[in-house]
Amino acid sequence: MTRAGWLRLAVIIGALALIEVACRIGWIPPITMIPPSKMVATLVELLQSGKYAIDILATLSNVSIAIVLATSVGVLVGTGLHGVPSVRGILDPLFATYYAVPMYAFYPLLIVVLGLGDWPQVAIGFLLGVMAVIINTLNGLDRVPPVLLKAARVHRLGGVKTALLIRLPHAAPYIFTGFKLAVAYSFIGVIGAEFITSSRGIGYEISFAYNNFDNPLMYAFILMVLIVVIAINMSLYMWERRLLARRGK
Repeated sequence: MTRAGWLRLAVIIGALALIEVACRIGWIPPITMIPPSKMVATLVELLQSGKYAIDILATLSNVSIAIVLATSVGVLVGTGLHGVPSVRGILDPLFATYYAVPMYAFYPLLIVVLGLGDWPQVAIGFLLGVMAVIINTLNGLDRVPPVLLKAARVHRLGGVKTALLIRLPHAAPYIFTGFKLAVAYSFIGVIGAEFITSSRGIGYEISFAYNNFDNPLMYAFILMVLIVVIAINMSLYMWERRLLARRGK
């Protein structure tokens, strides 16, 4: 681990220790927050009991679908828009204001179109995640050196081969940033949608625990979501570092 990594770990441990002490001595009342150690203990009990396995599986399945759709569609749309500057010029101002629109306002419409199942929640997660991938894909493609594109023309590579062999590999660091944002946004979208009308899922259980003042259960689910998101993003980060190392060689 690098020096920055150890420093980051020390800051996290220090913050958790401070919260633990503040909860234990009463600076933070139990109705507001429980100690981190109790969150971990409750999460372990929750997972061992298997009581909420269906809720956890439902949320993780919906989030996985949203992430896959957001990343694949985002890369395809970003690559396509980069090849058509006139269309991109029209859509660029809309991209800048995309996240100013509250996606949950469209949830009733999505229910009418997609029904009362899981697809409206998947759609919210997709809509929140896909734009991050599109924007970062465009940013990465904008930074491809012209000399590489000239070399592609010299070797008579078509548009598809140029994109697959030159444009996308060079833009990989920016695309991975979009992937990491899509993971976080998809979790936010799906879990937030479960707060509204769903009768299962992690978001539903968090909302139910909050309304019933069950702080241990609520914070245990929140901790689980944080752990899953951090694990996925760390995996993407390590993959990204390997690709950059290979490029350096």
